[in-house]
Amino acid sequence: MQTQAGRREAGALALLRELGAGHVDHPGGTLLAHLERVHARLGAWGARPALRLAGLCHAFYGTDGFATALLPVGRRAELAAVIGAEAEELVYFYASCDRAASYPTLAADEEGAAAFRDRFTGHVHSPGLRTRRDFAELSAANELDLARIDPVFRAAHGPGLLALFTRLRGLLTEPAWRDCQAVLGGAAP
Repeated sequence: MQTQAGRREAGALALLRELGAGHVDHPGGTLLAHLERVHARLGAWGARPALRLAGLCHAFYGTDGFATALLPVGRRAELAAVIGAEAEELVYFYASCDRAASYPTLAADEEGAAAFRDRFTGHVHSPGLRTRRDFAELSAANELDLARIDPVFRAAHGPGLLALFTRLRGLLTEPAWRDCQAVLGGAAP
């Protein structure tokens, strides 16, 4: 008997295929292959089902670093119907991040000090700790996949990513942090 998480994963994969993710070029092959690797990495780190689903679907609305969108943000309800509201909210949060404006304060310790700018609406708010932890974990899984698969990307962006994840260290799980050090810290990927 398939679990709810298993049904949602199967539904997400079907929707990704229907919307052409298997034909969108992405470092390491296709967007679909990348999304599946991010989902697997989050699973290896022990992430809960909603976060793993968000990893599988994190590029549905495009991102600040990857403009291709499979669905416009006006169709969020369609993705939520497939993967659940919690996972879809994580996908939107990830996609909406204005990285230049948001990255500097995400690790803030004081309540309300993290300023997150939504690139779709321009709205600035202070997300809660769990949301920031989920975002950091998903960001690490995404960027580490690219660094593992593409030595040119790792050489160009590895030092900056290591600095970012070092600042976000308090938001990352121990398995994610160890992976950051292994992939970005000079050890063999």
